[in-house]
Amino acid sequence: MNAQLATLLLADARVPTGGHAQSGGLEPAVQAGLPVERVPQYLESRLRTIGLVEASAAVLAARGAREQPVELSPVHDALLARTPARPLRESSGMLGRGLRRLVERLWPNHPAVTALPELGTRPQRPVVLGALGAAMGLDDTQLARVCLYEDAQTVTSAALKLLPVDPVEATRWVVDAGDTIEESVREAVRTDSCRALPALTAPNIEQWTLRHASESRRIFVV
Repeated sequence: MNAQLATLLLADARVPTGGHAQSGGLEPAVQAGLPVERVPQYLESRLRTIGLVEASAAVLAARGAREQPVELSPVHDALLARTPARPLRESSGMLGRGLRRLVERLWPNHPAVTALPELGTRPQRPVVLGALGAAMGLDDTQLARVCLYEDAQTVTSAALKLLPVDPVEATRWVVDAGDTIEESVREAVRTDSCRALPALTAPNIEQWTLRHASESRRIFVV
């Protein structure tokens, strides 16, 4: 598959992987009082922390998926260790399961895909994304950019359901975050081992998602 077409496919929200079920932590942030004018700052903070960690993990997973034998478990374990909030791990596992279903249907015989069962029934999304990137022939830069762009679009798409915001303004948020995305892409690609995987945290996001997990009225799982 053409790598450029593959990046468009992965960045399309209509791909059936369950991404619509989560808000990138925006719903609990809004419930905690985050106003609409601060969503761009929220987006930037997420891209520099959670987004960077996940993009770096996806890159490492793709490199492991290109090896023989395929090595995915080390980066999966490293990512879990850097995701202290249980709701974030569970959300990532839900998305990973949906992404795994997609890749197993489309590239069932690729070595990176046949190695996915070793990660369990709820593999973390960035690791599955790395295996998928290897199967689709993406390079590290393309993969990191897709991971970060999808994260940004998840937040802005959720904002349209949660806040009084013009869709054009939400699109501007992604455009304005372009430099941050590219900076994080470069940093993710420089990550050269599981030990070097960034261990950046977003304490407010983690605390909000922990509180959100006990809410009985919510739109998104996180």
